[in-house]
Amino acid sequence: MFFDSHAHINHEEYSPEARAQLARSIELSDVGFVVDVGFDLNSSAQAVADAAQYDWCYAAVGVHPHDAAEMNDEILTRIEALAAAPKVVAIGEIGLDFFRNISPEDDQRYWFRKQIRLGLKLGLPILIHDRDSAGETIRILTEEGALSDMRRSVFPPNPVTGIPDARILLHCYSGTADEALLLIEQGATISLAGPVTYKKNTKTAEVAARVPLSHLLIETDAPYLSPEPFRGKPNSSPFVVHTAQKIADFRGVARSEIEETTCANACRFFGIDRK
Repeated sequence: MFFDSHAHINHEEYSPEARAQLARSIELSDVGFVVDVGFDLNSSAQAVADAAQYDWCYAAVGVHPHDAAEMNDEILTRIEALAAAPKVVAIGEIGLDFFRNISPEDDQRYWFRKQIRLGLKLGLPILIHDRDSAGETIRILTEEGALSDMRRSVFPPNPVTGIPDARILLHCYSGTADEALLLIEQGATISLAGPVTYKKNTKTAEVAARVPLSHLLIETDAPYLSPEPFRGKPNSSPFVVHTAQKIADFRGVARSEIEETTCANACRFFGIDRK
């Protein structure tokens, strides 16, 4: 059974009929769990609604750095209210994106900090979007205590390695393997998506080969970042099998090992009882 740890069933371009069709395709696949991740207030509310409708669906709520310029305290209060819903398992996706800079950098920093504090207050895992921040994302997480001893003490350590767990997930990780190993030592978890299947992506291939499997999740980021052989087409949760297969190839193990271990890791990370 696969666990897609980051997808956007809540995407605003889906009509209700398209969303229902997408849900049906997931139910016919080997995907047993999906986290539907919010990126603004409306998508966070839709994620909560999706989680209420589908047994396999869970929600994360938060405001993406692209939307930081539109953020205000009222929206943050409403995000906190949504986080009280029964199947909300994380705050996210939040972070910094200095590649596109759709929102001013100072707005991104301010609301990133505020949403980190919300995740700490609620004791929820935090899903991080980090693009071209030159290490500032990690610096802010550290300054806000998201990787602190106190935060790590809230959760049990990783049962395989014994490394303290801060329940901070680096979504669609694009850094180096050495950086990933340092982040894991600080309590972070790494998630890989479709780009690991791209032929020229040697940096992420090394991450897939070297990161301890006990600290690894897989995702689609659907409808974005489709894996080979579907590049250029909309992504969907069932395509997570291709990411799992590529990681298995890099590690020299059976795909079933990646499937089973990353599913168990994700259930533990999000606090989901795997029945």
